[in-house]
Amino acid sequence: MPQDQQHPQEKKDQEIVNTLLTSSPNPHNLAELARLRIRYRNFPGARQIQQDLDLVLQGWELTEEQLFDQTRQLHDTRQVYQRKIEEEAQDWS
Repeated sequence: MPQDQQHPQEKKDQEIVNTLLTSSPNPHNLAELARLRIRYRNFPGARQIQQDLDLVLQGWELTEEQLFDQTRQLHDTRQVYQRKIEEEAQDWS
């Protein structure tokens, strides 16, 4: 059985997930949840984040399919993320 891996963004992402757990769904939060669901889908590790992402979906009474439908519509109609002027490092993972 392979050993779980640690994702390089795990610590930063857990902070975002902790915020989502105590927040309501709004355009930015929906986009963040969808982004993290995609990042950690089938990732061999980060079990706590994966469980917490499931809890956020349940708390917001959404299925993953509904989440992705809503975020696709958001991205089609508006810019969800604002670029930071002094963007530190780009997150391509």
